[in-house]
Parts: sequence; structure tokens; C-alpha cells
Amino acid sequence: MQVGKAHYEGPRDIPDSVPVFPLAGALLLPRGQMPLNIFEPRYLAMVDEAMAGNRLIGMIQPAGSASDGDEPALSAIGCVGRVTSYAETDDGRYMICLTGIARFKLVAELPGRAGFRICRVSTEDFNADFAENAGAEAVERTKLLDVFRAYLEANRLEADWDNIGRTSNETLVNALSMMSPYGPAEKQALLEAADLRARAETLIALTEMSLARGGDGGPSPLLQ
Repeated sequence: MQVGKAHYEGPRDIPDSVPVFPLAGALLLPRGQMPLNIFEPRYLAMVDEAMAGNRLIGMIQPAGSASDGDEPALSAIGCVGRVTSYAETDDGRYMICLTGIARFKLVAELPGRAGFRICRVSTEDFNADFAENAGAEAVERTKLLDVFRAYLEANRLEADWDNIGRTSNETLVNALSMMSPYGPAEKQALLEAADLRARAETLIALTEMSLARGGDGGPSPLLQ
């Protein structure tokens, strides 16, 4: 797969260690795009290092709350992405976009630098993530769109159905998962789904439960 100017054919193309950005509720998936507003000094330093090197950053959710000044534990699974868009604002923030490459298993946390965290990771269990549209034919597209339509109607929202009709199953499932208004635990379940079909089924089940409760879930917040 190509991301920006780089090619990633498999786990061997991902380094053993990457800087990680712990962010609750953040879901990055392969070939998905995540805009981020970076303003904390330690994460500005993280982006500086990534841009000076391979442009790779791992997105991962905290596994709990920090205690006694310690950093929170990290979830077992995250997703590594490449910085494919970068801009600096007049007030010193970075506006970047990460494009997902593959999920990773957290192997160990390494000593950090400049306040940001670095982890040893492995993408060996997620070799299929490097292949575009892997398993896409197994997705129940009609059922997914029916539930999506019901969600839009319940929230008085509209969608560009012509554009959706031209969207591949992989892009549809992953984009809807990333934009979904669900909490960190649900987002982690979507990330850890075994394959694209399982992710679609998880998303359908979450949306059906939300509709049954009469909750609209609210819009997905901006990630900062």
C-alpha cells in the first residue's frame, strides 16, 4: 500500500518502535485519515521527531486513568499512521493529518523522550491491514447502510448518497467507524475487530443498540 510518498508492503516496513499519542476516543484505522490539532509541548516535540524521521506515529487509547502523577496504562492494540499533511499555525500549533497504515500490538513501553512516550510494537498479527479492501466482499453493505440511514433519520441528518454509493466497502466501514459517536470502549472494540466484516457487524450492533435506547449519541468530537 502507498501512503503519501512511502510504500508499506507488510510488517517488515514498520519499525519496531514508534512514538505513540495516547488519546481517549481516538480511532485510526488502515487508510483512514485523522486530523489532529497538536498544541502540548511534548506532542509538538513528538511531531518534530516524526517529521525529521519516518513520519510515523502510533495512535493508541489509554487503558485507564492516570494515578499519582503516573502516565495512564495503554491499550493492548493501536494503529500506526503516517503524517501525510502538516501545517504550523501562527500561535505555534501543528495541524496534521495521520493516514492509517496498520494496527499494532503493544509489546513494551520504552524510555520516552521530551515527555512523549515510545513503544515497541508489532504488526505481525495484522498482515491483512496492508492489503487494500481485504475481506471487503464479505461486508453486509445493505444492512450497514440501512442502519446508517436509520441513524441519520433519528438525528435529522442528511448524507450524500451518490457519493456513498461510489464508496468502497472498506472505506465505508472504516470511515463510519472512525466518525461514530461512541465511547472509548466501543471505539476499541471497532479497532480490535478481527476483520472488516466483524468491524461492520460490531458497528451495526452498536448503532442498533443506540437507536433502541432512543439515544442519538451526539456528533463525534474534534480530536485535540
